[in-house]
Amino acid sequence: MPDVRPDPYDALLLLSFGGPEGPEDVVPFLENVTRGRGIPRERLEEVGQHYFLFGGVSPINAQNRELLAALRADFAEQGVDLPVYWGNRNWAPYLTDTLRELVRDGRRRVLVLATSAYASYSGCRQYRENLAESLATLVAEGLEPPRVDKLRHYFNHPGFLTPMTEGVLDALHALPEDARETAHLVFTTHSIPTAAADTSGPTAAHGDGGAYVAQHLDAARVIAQAVRERTGADRPWELVYQSRSGAPHIPWLEPDVCDHLEALHGSGARAAVLVPIGFVSDHMEVLYDLDTEALAKAAELGLPVVRSATVGADPRFVAGLRELVLERAATERGAEPERCALGALGASHDVCPVGCCPARAPRPAAAGADSSYR
Repeated sequence: MPDVRPDPYDALLLLSFGGPEGPEDVVPFLENVTRGRGIPRERLEEVGQHYFLFGGVSPINAQNRELLAALRADFAEQGVDLPVYWGNRNWAPYLTDTLRELVRDGRRRVLVLATSAYASYSGCRQYRENLAESLATLVAEGLEPPRVDKLRHYFNHPGFLTPMTEGVLDALHALPEDARETAHLVFTTHSIPTAAADTSGPTAAHGDGGAYVAQHLDAARVIAQAVRERTGADRPWELVYQSRSGAPHIPWLEPDVCDHLEALHGSGARAAVLVPIGFVSDHMEVLYDLDTEALAKAAELGLPVVRSATVGADPRFVAGLRELVLERAATERGAEPERCALGALGASHDVCPVGCCPARAPRPAAAGADSSYR
């Protein structure tokens, strides 16, 4: 993309989930995540054991620092004059504090990059709700909030899918040689309630809902086809789910990754690659639910399993994010840039429509068609 002007934007905000950075942070962090749900502290301490296995430190903040540095370096190298800020929903640096910094620095048009590639309430709308809440706080403090726009979903952008594909190929080579050609590709993502999956969207193929599953299936299909073309082997593949939480009587997306590994073993499968297609980096759901629990289940079964890499701060992913920034900037200037996307679903919408990915109790959300902050 030869035009590297970021205007009308004067800042990019990297917006992520956040995570504890020491044992003393774990329970306060979980209190932030679950605020308003009435979950007892004893239960939070139980859940926090996952973090304590890793010294009470989630890797997500370090990974975001790496991505932040990579974006800044890439922008400087490519001549994109756009400062990059970072804020989290649930831990320092907190989103509201970062927005105050943006106001102090005189930033008026902010493009938001969320570290979630797919449509869903928790992966998109909730970030927009957090933005609206923080912007309202600034207004209450007498500050004039900037206009914020959110980058489109990038699950099918080449910058995301190309390094994911290379990660699968590397993982296949780490399997026993006699099992590589028949190894199953097990694409895994965060499970969500089926009601939330049914109302995620929209996509052209699925109307007003179903985008969460449809987008994952489309991305998995692209990767499986690319692996087939590179290796000449037609491997079975499946989309499965992990990291379920919440009340057991509420239906969530299935099958669970560990249950699926048991089913593969029972069917005579000789090996598998776990492909964390739903995750941008190796945060806690990857390190614990896959690298700890799922790989332990595979070892118990005697099933050779290797986990492929997430994109992290891969230069191809960073370059793809830059392309998305410049694409959106050009669109806001009235141009019609090429909107890169692989697979059957095409490029996602720039502006979330009214009622997109609703919560049980509707709350104001920024950076959408129904927002007062855009």
